[in-house]
Amino acid sequence: MNRSLTMPEVGRVAVAESEPAEPAAGEVRVRVERCGICGSDLHTFRGHSPLSPVCPGHEISATVDTVGDGVGGWSAGDPVVVEPLARCGSCAWCQAGDYHMCSRIQVYGVHRDGGMASHMVVPDYTLYRRPDRVDGELGALAEPVAVTVHAARLAGVEAGSRVLVLGAGTIGLVASAAARHLGAEHVAITARHPHQKQLAERLGCDEVLDPAKPRGGGARPDVVIETVGGTAPTFSDAVSVVRRAGTVVIVGLFEHAPAFDPMTMMVKEVRVVSSMVYNRSGDESDFDTALAVLDERSDDLRALVTHTFPLDDAQRAFETADDKKSGAVKVLLAAND
Repeated sequence: MNRSLTMPEVGRVAVAESEPAEPAAGEVRVRVERCGICGSDLHTFRGHSPLSPVCPGHEISATVDTVGDGVGGWSAGDPVVVEPLARCGSCAWCQAGDYHMCSRIQVYGVHRDGGMASHMVVPDYTLYRRPDRVDGELGALAEPVAVTVHAARLAGVEAGSRVLVLGAGTIGLVASAAARHLGAEHVAITARHPHQKQLAERLGCDEVLDPAKPRGGGARPDVVIETVGGTAPTFSDAVSVVRRAGTVVIVGLFEHAPAFDPMTMMVKEVRVVSSMVYNRSGDESDFDTALAVLDERSDDLRALVTHTFPLDDAQRAFETADDKKSGAVKVLLAAND
């Protein structure tokens, strides 16, 4: 029996049961080990995004359960993470590796049943093998790390870069690790809560700043990675703080059009980039790099997982994730423990 989460109304989740789906040709059924609660899931939980009839969850760590016809390279028990994007595979975007721009893209947990379930069926091309040091718990961080790898690459983070990350939730914290992996020389981050500050220090951030005073010491940052969104003034802060001719990359989900000073942006010739999920722009995909980050920083990044709940306790899991005073950073669901 497959057990999966539903969101029947704003602020409430429930567990449903159904017969497990069988994989078709080119598909694999996986047994979900852990699935993270993302900020976008919380937007829906709060009623800021439309409710979906599908099972939520796109931060998925699993093991292979059953393979469909024509699937090679995977066997039952293989440890994997799921890149939760289904695409056409034939359009110019897909052929170039920019499948996140495919007009027929569907996201697991948004358009198709996601990973807050005991099992799910996905195309074989969505699977990545976990390195030995990346267990089921750490594997659930691969998706958010890939988001920040993609953003940092778009912003041009490279050896010697000075980077400021606005926000020390999961995305902000893993963005600091991704920036360092790509060669950033100096990484600063803004953190509101004590537990976020402690994690930022553990991850080796050079400065941990007050969100009300995001200008650190030394030279201004080359790149500002905005991860807060919501109703925060962080877009304006980013434009104000970044160096002349620097880059601001937007990752956070804003609830309304954010305010900013266009004159400051123009005079400084600030480059603003938006970032949407992940892709494969070369030989190494953003997910490949994310798994490398997790592998090299496994001990430090594991500390970001602050809570794990069984699927039957998903209501409390969502409420905990939605309350930063709870000390939550990354909250995971475990359907098969």
